Order: sequence, then structure tokens, then C-alpha cells
Amino acid sequence: MNAQLEANKKNAQAFYDLMFNQCKPREAVELYVGDHYIQHNPHVADGKQAFIDYFERMAAEYPGKKTVFKRAIAEGNLVVLHCHQIWPGSHDYAGMDIFRFDENGKIVEHWDVLQIIEDHSENDNGLF
Repeated sequence: MNAQLEANKKNAQAFYDLMFNQCKPREAVELYVGDHYIQHNPHVADGKQAFIDYFERMAAEYPGKKTVFKRAIAEGNLVVLHCHQIWPGSHDYAGMDIFRFDENGKIVEHWDVLQIIEDHSENDNGLF
């Protein structure tokens, strides 16, 4: 696999770990996000400051939240992370996050889809 794809996968995971697990969204944005940040999650406003505000609030409301990376896939300028999100006092989620990188290797766009992890499943395969 080419070096840029590997670097993008590593940077997507480092960004996510810093903002979600370490609760340092401002530092994550400063290190890994480009000049403009386009957000597609309907719960988060567009732009870098809105992202910081949202995840600072989530850190305060859900201390101990964490994510575990299950898969990272890179193609072109996109990285997909398949994650297990753990929100103390709330649901756990299976998440798919897509990050678009610019030509400088910085994150500039984000999409995600979340599914609540249910107690019951019609199969024994699990979500991961």
C-alpha cells in the first residue's frame, strides 16, 4: 500500500483518538484538520470551532467515553474507520466514519453513520 494511504489511516486514527478518547478536540483540530472542515453529521454544525464545541460538550456530558478501532480502510483521499463507541450511561454504537483528506494530508470533510448495539441479534455474528 502506498505511503500516503498509510499516513492518512494513521492520522485519521490519531485524530479520532485525540478528540474522542483523550477529550482534546481543539488539539486534534490544530494537528490534523485543514483550513476548512465540512461536517455532514446533522448533530454537529459546520466548521472547526463547531466541531471543537460539540466534542468539548460531549467530554463533559460523557466522562469516560471511548472508541475502539476495529478496521481502517483507505482509498484515494478517503479513510473509513469502523469503530465501537462506548458512551457511559447511554448506548454503545457501531460507527462508520469517513474522512476526506486534502493534498496536504489534512482532514477536510467528515461523514458518519451510527448504529445502536442492541442486546438481541437474529444472528451470532456481531457488529464487528
